[in-house]
Amino acid sequence: MGADDRDLAAALVRLDEITRRLRRDCPWDREQDERSIVPHTVEEAYELADAAHSGDDAKLLDELGDVLFQVHFLSLLLEERGAGTLAQVADGCREKLVRRHPHVFGEVEARTTGEVRRNWDEIKRTSEGRGARGLFADVPENLPSLLYARKVLRRAERVGRGPNLEQALERLETDVDRLAPDEDDTHEEREVTIGETLFALVEVAAAAGVDPELALRAASKRVQAKIGEDAGSHE
Repeated sequence: MGADDRDLAAALVRLDEITRRLRRDCPWDREQDERSIVPHTVEEAYELADAAHSGDDAKLLDELGDVLFQVHFLSLLLEERGAGTLAQVADGCREKLVRRHPHVFGEVEARTTGEVRRNWDEIKRTSEGRGARGLFADVPENLPSLLYARKVLRRAERVGRGPNLEQALERLETDVDRLAPDEDDTHEEREVTIGETLFALVEVAAAAGVDPELALRAASKRVQAKIGEDAGSHE
């Protein structure tokens, strides 16, 4: 084991030690379970995504630490009830990565990212028993709506119903025309129309290789900055 490996192992041990001490000595940490802590995990994941998108390496380094602590804490909760350990989490992740990358660790060939993704999905569907539970069984219901729609489209690719840019653009054009207010429309009808328009836009984004969640977040930040500039100019 080289010096860098020893430094990494020592740093992870120190983080594990402080996680255990917080769980033992901090009243707030003692009260937590996975249901109460996961909202914080989700929040940290979004802050990590924001740091990655901003290109701020110092912020990215900090947010990665917050997410790593969440992994240690949740693993400790498993350990406390004899359901798993951090070592099992790490080994399970390693085994999954090896299994899902046969083009790296096996004899399968994959020369493009598209081939890698198709292999990945097929391995999940067959060797991991996902297909037996239904095409959309592993799409979490509590995902943000844009990400949920993107996941649905990813699963649809398995049965040849993935995003089609030309068709999505046609549907988007039709749906946008239907968005004009009509006093005869009910609230439910407007909701359906807007929902279908948003889904068509997610399909366009997917076909173009763009993450709709990150794209909308970036657009919101640009609007925020512009409004801030305009407000500042009027002070």
